[in-house]
Amino acid sequence: MAANNRRMSGKKGAQVGSGGQRRRGLEGKGPTPPAEMRKGHKKNRISNAQAKQAVRRPTPKGRGGRSTSELVVGRNPVVEALREGVPASMLYVQQFIDNDERVREALQLAGQRGGIHLMEAPRPELDRMTNGLNHQGLVLQVPPYEYAHPEDLAAAAYDEGADPLIVALDGVTDPRNLGAVVRSVSAFGGHGVVVPERRAAGMTAGAWKTSAGAAARTPVARAANLTRALESYKKAGLVVVGLAADGEVEVGELESLGGPVVIVVGSEGKGLSRLVGETCDFRVRIPMPGGTESLNAGVAAGVVLYEASRRRV
Repeated sequence: MAANNRRMSGKKGAQVGSGGQRRRGLEGKGPTPPAEMRKGHKKNRISNAQAKQAVRRPTPKGRGGRSTSELVVGRNPVVEALREGVPASMLYVQQFIDNDERVREALQLAGQRGGIHLMEAPRPELDRMTNGLNHQGLVLQVPPYEYAHPEDLAAAAYDEGADPLIVALDGVTDPRNLGAVVRSVSAFGGHGVVVPERRAAGMTAGAWKTSAGAAARTPVARAANLTRALESYKKAGLVVVGLAADGEVEVGELESLGGPVVIVVGSEGKGLSRLVGETCDFRVRIPMPGGTESLNAGVAAGVVLYEASRRRV
């Protein structure tokens, strides 16, 4: 009977706790994801269908050709690319991803930009797309860059009633140098940059980022043969000026920089190639009293562009 009374008693003994599960269940899960990311939502189905069509759809080629599409992989690189205005067509987001601050910012930036499709994908699919790189659940697709033709740069300048000011890169393979040159050309009123098709940097996401937005307003042309492109410029009345450490003329002494001109910058290690050097009308040097042997392509181009811009004013 005593045992039965204990069972019937209203007193509560020790109870097993929830281990904090109920408290965690009350915590917020962050802002609601955009409609394009909510599975089953109409906008999610439309976005996925558009993304798939964009992958299958062939893209027309411009006169200068197009590069291949590129993937930016990882949370920090994706967020930085979106912040810097790198063109993007699709943002792939891993299903059931941890919704941290960088993921939320990437979704917010993509939504603000507009024109970027959001597509959920399982982790194995993202692993396959990135060849096993550590994508951290975020992959940004950068569309192919549409290059201009070298002739288009001079023609656009003449249409504006201006003397063409163009920079050609010979053997520059670092996309960051290309981006820096594009930025300098834009800053000093130039009309574009020419790069060779092979063994040269192209307009990748890294080049876009380094250009700090200038790539959106400064065209880059691609030449199948840089020497022939320079010869064509000469026939059109442009002076071809090559930068060389042993150049015969100092940059401040060259009057030709005030007219229609193509400035050719070689690689930091090898300089101008033989055929390109022989095609130049002048080989100029930048005086460096500090004793530095050479400047990288971006800095060297900026120095000469400043001198050309000063003479034009």
